[in-house]
Amino acid sequence: MKTTVRMDDITPNMDWEKFLEFKALLDEHGIRPLIGVVPDNRDENLNRGAETGKAPGREKIGDFWEYIRALQNEGWIVAMHGYRHVYTSKKGGMFPLNHFSEFAGLAYERQLAMLEKGRSILESHGIKTDIFMAPAHSYDQNTLKALQKTGFTKMTDGFGSQPYVWKGMCFYPISFRLENSLKKKNGMTTMVVHTNTMERKGMERCGAIFEGNEMMSYGDYLKEGAAKRGLLGRWTEYLLATVKHILVKLL
Repeated sequence: MKTTVRMDDITPNMDWEKFLEFKALLDEHGIRPLIGVVPDNRDENLNRGAETGKAPGREKIGDFWEYIRALQNEGWIVAMHGYRHVYTSKKGGMFPLNHFSEFAGLAYERQLAMLEKGRSILESHGIKTDIFMAPAHSYDQNTLKALQKTGFTKMTDGFGSQPYVWKGMCFYPISFRLENSLKKKNGMTTMVVHTNTMERKGMERCGAIFEGNEMMSYGDYLKEGAAKRGLLGRWTEYLLATVKHILVKLL
């Protein structure tokens, strides 16, 4: 199975040392990932490092937005990762991996305003994207409606072995369980990475995965054809997400 990478929680005050170490690993294997950039981060849990300065033993980091534009020019794909990454409800939405959300459960008008503000911030810094990455993977019908109103056409979420189209949006699935996905011969999936909280074993595990499996850059994933998905497929996905939520709570 071809596997690509998405990196969540990209902010000016993230843990730059871990980010740059992981970036070096990606560069070594020629992998250009999807990165979820939070337009106006207000989540203190994501503040792990200095906004500017030199990460120990790594390259110089100057202006955050200039750096993100440089990554985009190198072929990294940018997604808008919510608006402020602050959870406003205890709703799991249509993909209930978690029972909290920045968007699910809010009125359409409020969600639309949040998405418009987030997109405006990105574009004011020269960052354009039509891909949305929902914080906590949670969204609802109003989110999808508001996303299309603001010009988003793609989402990084869902389960499956190939991109699919539903409700006018193209979904690029993540892995239900990465260990099982890597054993499959056919299809495509996305491994989700949070470098802010990644420990040494996690970094080493990623290196082993990159070394021993067929990896692809996210830009190539976006070129893959998408199948139509019906209501049955969506219900199956909802049940799988519910099961995974329960399993994670039990472990």
